[in-house]
Amino acid sequence: MPEASIRRGGALSGLRVIDLSRVLAGPLCTQMLADNGADVIKIEPPAGDETRSLGPPFAENGDAAYFSAVNRGKRAIALDLSQPAGREVLLRLLDGADVLVENFVPGTMARWGLDYDTVLARRFPRLVYCAISGFGEEGPLGGLPGYDAILQAMCGLMSVNGEPDSGPTRVGIPIVDHLTGYTAMSGILMALCERAGGGRGQRVEATLFNTALSLLIPHAANWMTSGRTPQLLGSAHPNIAPYDKFNCRDGLIFLGILNDRQFHRFCECLGLSAPRADPRFAHNAGRLEHRDALRAAIEGALAGRDRQALCRELMRAGVPAGPVNSVPEAFAQPHAAGMRVTRDGYQGVGLANRLSRTPGEPGSAPPRFAQHTEEILLEAGLDLDRIAQLRESGVIPSA
Repeated sequence: MPEASIRRGGALSGLRVIDLSRVLAGPLCTQMLADNGADVIKIEPPAGDETRSLGPPFAENGDAAYFSAVNRGKRAIALDLSQPAGREVLLRLLDGADVLVENFVPGTMARWGLDYDTVLARRFPRLVYCAISGFGEEGPLGGLPGYDAILQAMCGLMSVNGEPDSGPTRVGIPIVDHLTGYTAMSGILMALCERAGGGRGQRVEATLFNTALSLLIPHAANWMTSGRTPQLLGSAHPNIAPYDKFNCRDGLIFLGILNDRQFHRFCECLGLSAPRADPRFAHNAGRLEHRDALRAAIEGALAGRDRQALCRELMRAGVPAGPVNSVPEAFAQPHAAGMRVTRDGYQGVGLANRLSRTPGEPGSAPPRFAQHTEEILLEAGLDLDRIAQLRESGVIPSA
């Protein structure tokens, strides 16, 4: 796109976000908003966001790499919201803010006199308020704390992840937290779109429980239709074959063959004339029923092949295949250029989406604890004497 048609600053330039969240889902949500131009003010408790200490490894500034992964592009302040003066400062910061994101245990904000429906919505009618929690406020589990791995266990994700020999296994990334961050962001953006027409904000809720259940595709639909409980299949797919990892001479590849045409092309590339002609493998339903026999035929043909060259050949032939890469190998791929951000002592993962006219970009390095406290308070209209009083009372940390 011509340079003149690109608008700098990001699609969310001019949006102000107050971020009371910590750990992963909330901070990831607000980092994505910051990457696309929002001014995000991260408010931490006096002890700081606990992910600052979840290492090693630690970055050069002493913060854990975990914290650095989801807090770039923000300005940081620390406030003791358990004190009335801290809550008064928060209200000052909310004056003119567009979004508030929090992931306290439900009921915390109400206990502090900051309930959305009875207090904040009346005082700040345009505010979009996003509450992220494990289970929400209502229902048998309402108000209880939630953690990614616990939700993976409770909501059936572990039951379909792992080999029969190993038993149920946690997905190796905090997938529930991660998707909850995206769920929260999409809810915020929908509320902002609606506000543009009606002028009023609203409450957005994102829970780890609902998010985890929403990940059960196609397993939940399979069970609802068939009545059969999904089982452990390792890396295989419950509805498609061959859709699994396979051994080559020098490591593993993954085949994702979705239809008959792809299967025939795969057989042509590997010289598998017998499986191609076998009526058991003519269609996906048969391949699924006889997946063990099909696996034996495929692995025999792959045993002497180099995985990288084979995957290139298959992909060029229209057969989905990829090497099972390590994390370093994944980022070393030429196609990953731009997805590893390295600058000014900061390293992180780049933006997953790309807008043509209002592109986002990775923000500044994650802030040090309370780094921008004075700057933010002066912007909010507090003078230096009042800031000194807040320091003396412990509402904000000492310089």
